[in-house]
Amino acid sequence: MGHPMPHSILSFDVKSDKIYADLKIPIKELQFAVPFDVSEHTETLLNTERRNQLEGYFLAHIHARSHDGHDWKISLIEATLGETEQIATGKYQELILRLLMQPPKGGSVRRFDLFYDAIVHQVVTHKIFVTIKQDWQSGRIDTLEKHLGLIELSFADNTILPLSVSLDEGNNWKGFLAMVRLGIRHITEGVDHLLFLLVLLLPATLIPFNNRWTAFSGTRNSIVNIFKIVTAFTIGHSLSLIFGALHWISLPSQPVEIFIAFTVLIAAIHALRPIFFEREIYIASIFGLVHGLAFSTVLSELHLETVEMIYSILGFNIGIELMQLFIIFLTIPWLIILSKNKHYQYLRVVGAIFAIIVSLAWMIERITLEPNRVSIFAEQIFSQGDWILLLLMSCAIFSIAYKKVSNKQ
Repeated sequence: MGHPMPHSILSFDVKSDKIYADLKIPIKELQFAVPFDVSEHTETLLNTERRNQLEGYFLAHIHARSHDGHDWKISLIEATLGETEQIATGKYQELILRLLMQPPKGGSVRRFDLFYDAIVHQVVTHKIFVTIKQDWQSGRIDTLEKHLGLIELSFADNTILPLSVSLDEGNNWKGFLAMVRLGIRHITEGVDHLLFLLVLLLPATLIPFNNRWTAFSGTRNSIVNIFKIVTAFTIGHSLSLIFGALHWISLPSQPVEIFIAFTVLIAAIHALRPIFFEREIYIASIFGLVHGLAFSTVLSELHLETVEMIYSILGFNIGIELMQLFIIFLTIPWLIILSKNKHYQYLRVVGAIFAIIVSLAWMIERITLEPNRVSIFAEQIFSQGDWILLLLMSCAIFSIAYKKVSNKQ
């Protein structure tokens, strides 16, 4: 019995008036369909002559037509080579074509028939899996691709039927809401951002004396101070999020991620000893700029158009703020209660030391690009966020009970 052969994959990135399609074709399968060698001399496959031949071949074997009978314009943008793996076939080389599909003027990108018979006309067992990778206007921005259909030879009548594509109705509102959800999810999964914010808030209810955190600053002052810090952090990361998403600022992700771990370290040291008391809003805004650059990477990787990007920046930022405010509203009451008790210093010190250890582990991980035991453990701890809140609540309730017992005595 022969080995199973890999199949082609055609994935769509749907825009408001066009579709970008990534077509991935196994090199070994391609050899059966073109008259020149591609398997022995793959390195020459993308030279000018071969590329023109491949472009002519594929554009002759792929067509799209609106349901009202009007043909689409299809052009080749880019051709590259890569290596991938399928479970049944193992690793193999593939040709990756980036196509631009444009409906006639005024036509919809959401309804069309796809005619495709490349390779299938020679290799009758070959199949083309058609998926949707991204469709911002319908709210699909996930990394998981959605299966749209399968193109293959019908052995019953020896024909290759077109695939009728009917995408979900889309609009800017759906895309906006999807970005709000993405912002919420990014904060819940971004443990370094969460830890920075929480550690920065640890001493926010206290006042210092002789280079030490001492007494409770009062409920009103604590709330005002906390919201000043959060607002400063918000302004900082909002600005860099906009600049980064619009490519006005572009920095490599590795140093940004390392510096984010460094911001956690500085915030943790401040929680132990007041190193920038009454300057928290400036530190929060400056460090927020760095965190915003990491946020912007999420948007820039979506490769959105101008209108989509504007909605996305707004929605993503709102999602981030909603989740931050939710976390703050859950933690502020317990921090204020605990701060009134002298035992709060133990929780603050333990929390700060934990953050220092974790931040150093993250810095090592992001410098070496290798996870370590501490960073893995920290991810596991923060994946149980509800238990962290429960622990904080329990400590606050214990603090109240202890204070009542002490007063009676």
